[in-house]
Amino acid sequence: MRILGIDPGVAIVGFGVIDVEGSRQQMVQYGAINTEAGLPLAARLLQIGKDLEQLIDLFEPDEIAIEELFFSKNITTGIAVAHGRGVILYTAEKRQIPIYEYTPMQVKQAVVGYGLAEKSQVMDMVRRLLKLKAPPRPDDAADALAVAICHARSATSLLRRTDPSVKETI
Repeated sequence: MRILGIDPGVAIVGFGVIDVEGSRQQMVQYGAINTEAGLPLAARLLQIGKDLEQLIDLFEPDEIAIEELFFSKNITTGIAVAHGRGVILYTAEKRQIPIYEYTPMQVKQAVVGYGLAEKSQVMDMVRRLLKLKAPPRPDDAADALAVAICHARSATSLLRRTDPSVKETI
């Protein structure tokens, strides 16, 4: 199974592609979709959609995993990210690729084993689990790989294997 993990945003959308066979995960590619500061929001959203479609065409993922939004202090930034996330959800649905959503806490729990892990711990575990020489950069790409790993671990759970219609995870 090939999973495209997404860390949503507007300025930067992290992506990570992994192949999963049983409990083994292998990194295929990671990076980021960057949109130009100063462009109107609509233009940035259009670019995210077009670039995501190119990624889908290039890597042909079986499933997409995306991080749910977490609002901390800046609600304005959160709203812009929500717009970007909407374009990603739309594109996945348009391409008929199953999409799964995970909270930041679920991702940390699946990757590190502790839902309140620090970002540096998540990045280090991504590096270790995928046998990379260094943590992926930018951070958004590392986060996207973490989301993909989270999905891979939940997608291969015994519950999911016994009943493929089960969509709930972690």
